[in-house]
Amino acid sequence: MTTQDDLLHLARAVALSRERMEANLGGPFGAVIVREGRVLGEGWNEVTSSNDPTAHAEVTAIRKACGALGDFSLAGATLYTSCEPCPMCLASAYWARISRIVYANTRDEAAAIGFDDAFIYDEMPKPPGERAIPMDHVPTPEAAAAFAAWMAKPDKIEY
Repeated sequence: MTTQDDLLHLARAVALSRERMEANLGGPFGAVIVREGRVLGEGWNEVTSSNDPTAHAEVTAIRKACGALGDFSLAGATLYTSCEPCPMCLASAYWARISRIVYANTRDEAAAIGFDDAFIYDEMPKPPGERAIPMDHVPTPEAAAAFAAWMAKPDKIEY
């Protein structure tokens, strides 16, 4: 159920998308992360201004929120975003333990203005050997040993 707070934070995400796009910082995407009424981080698309293809609005907001909290978990937080998250941003929200996502524009509306991520969605479920980017599995004893060392590490911080 959408609340007045949802509409307020979503409006901020949309405003960020427009403001930063008009400032030539990147595409028309903005995001705000909120937990218990407190804004933890804001982000906007910085792909072209930072030459970082991973600097999508949701990812930059997650980075800022986690940095401000000093924690990699955003459990209990809501991600407000001007557009339905792309596969990378959706995966990032899962890794960050975001509890809810509220978005304005759809991925089909994004595709209509040149941001079509259907190809990536289609690639994800394919076995590695059938993807457009060639992938070669080359197991090594050192790689296996690193995983074994992680499993045995008594002071690891699990995530």
